[in-house]
Amino acid sequence: MPKIRVLVVDDAVVIRRMLTEVLTSDPDIEVVGTAANGRIGIAKLTQVNPDVVILDVEMPELNGLETVAEIRKTHPRLPIIMFSALTERGATTTLDALSLGASDYATKPSNVGSVLLAQQRVREELIPKIKALCGWRTQPPARAMPRAARTAASTTARPTIDVVAIGVSTGGPNALAELLPVLPADFAVPIVIVQHMPPVFTKLLADRLAVKCRIQVVEGATGMMLRPGHAYIAPGDYHMALERVAAGVMLKMHKDPPENSCRPAVDVLFRACAGVYRAHVLAAVLTGMGQDGFRGCEVIHEVGGQILAQDEASSVVWGMPSFVVNAGLANRTLPLNQIGPEIIRRVAAAPPTRPLAAAAGL
Repeated sequence: MPKIRVLVVDDAVVIRRMLTEVLTSDPDIEVVGTAANGRIGIAKLTQVNPDVVILDVEMPELNGLETVAEIRKTHPRLPIIMFSALTERGATTTLDALSLGASDYATKPSNVGSVLLAQQRVREELIPKIKALCGWRTQPPARAMPRAARTAASTTARPTIDVVAIGVSTGGPNALAELLPVLPADFAVPIVIVQHMPPVFTKLLADRLAVKCRIQVVEGATGMMLRPGHAYIAPGDYHMALERVAAGVMLKMHKDPPENSCRPAVDVLFRACAGVYRAHVLAAVLTGMGQDGFRGCEVIHEVGGQILAQDEASSVVWGMPSFVVNAGLANRTLPLNQIGPEIIRRVAAAPPTRPLAAAAGL
């Protein structure tokens, strides 16, 4: 199989050199060109014909945002990974870039203490994203299991839905920006979300979604009570769990070890939802690399909850949903633009009539 061809665009020669060294250390990747700014990078696209572009955010002459917009005019499907600083300014610009069509992002290491550690962090974060966006499977898909037949049969008599849980990763900000605005202001149940993002990014994402949505969208925090018509996004570097209390169901953040190399992890949230709400959970697994959410969906399936999965054609990376679908756990597999209406339909089909405490199993 031919190597993945990478074009690196960054105004810092040190960064270009580090990225070239790290990426070419992988036998499946070759750096076919570098550029010091976006204008040079665009000129090199036709010269080196890359499979993916690594793009700095802040550059002279043509910055990252302007470069994304220009690339998308001629290369609508070329994967672009933004390489940005873990700061509020970097996060803001990265989210802007994603809305303009960038595929994903990686954060520049800072204050790590050594060049070797910085290289290791870039290697661990960037290389899997390059391979996922270029269609390389780093692990075999889950195989369909006998329980798939039970899933189809169980959809005839569904319990009420008392919470919607969403797990998403690569391509997630744009997916959420399409899905959540569909929901009405009087949406009958709370929504809890894990989007794989670091600190700073999740707060800015919640703020942006809140402007676009009729429901309330906030970054979750320990002690918040779940309320209908509200969506809670797990904060970066914290797992999101739920706790049953006298007044209802409360969010509880913690820093247990990462799962699937993620914190927050979808599996943690899905298990918590199944533990509190049992069969009254509706989970949605959206675009993303890896298999986070798969084990949590197994638990939701076992307690009788419902599961939706995004289809391959509408996913930026069909990793997370593919494991759920191939294992026969999804009640339905749908394109992104149909998942919001399907959530509304399933919640409205059997609206919650029991007190919240009863729904939580109290």
